[in-house]
Amino acid sequence: MAKSFDELANRVMSAKSRARAARRTRELLAEMLLSEIRKLAGKSQGELARKLGIKQPSLSKLESQDDMQISTLKKIIEALGGQVHIIAQFPKAKMRIKQFDEDKPHAHKRVRELQPGPV
Repeated sequence: MAKSFDELANRVMSAKSRARAARRTRELLAEMLLSEIRKLAGKSQGELARKLGIKQPSLSKLESQDDMQISTLKKIIEALGGQVHIIAQFPKAKMRIKQFDEDKPHAHKRVRELQPGPV
């Protein structure tokens, strides 16, 4: 029977090496392009475009942009099964901007302080 990667890693890697690999994985996943997120979710541009009700070239253009509306980003991420949370990072704190949360009314423009550390 085939072994999972985790089983193999647990058998051949030290706890320190596994922790280092997990930390690096988190770092890489925290800095992905939109196209990489789509690929990681197992979707082609055509599949995602159909789900969004747009044409594939339009999605290609969106994925290559370095600026877009938050509502557009939310639609793409939600179509991939995720959620968008906007975090403002200051020297002494990270704040989640709640006005963009789906379950919060837009009239209440508040922020909530998050725990220190990586988002």
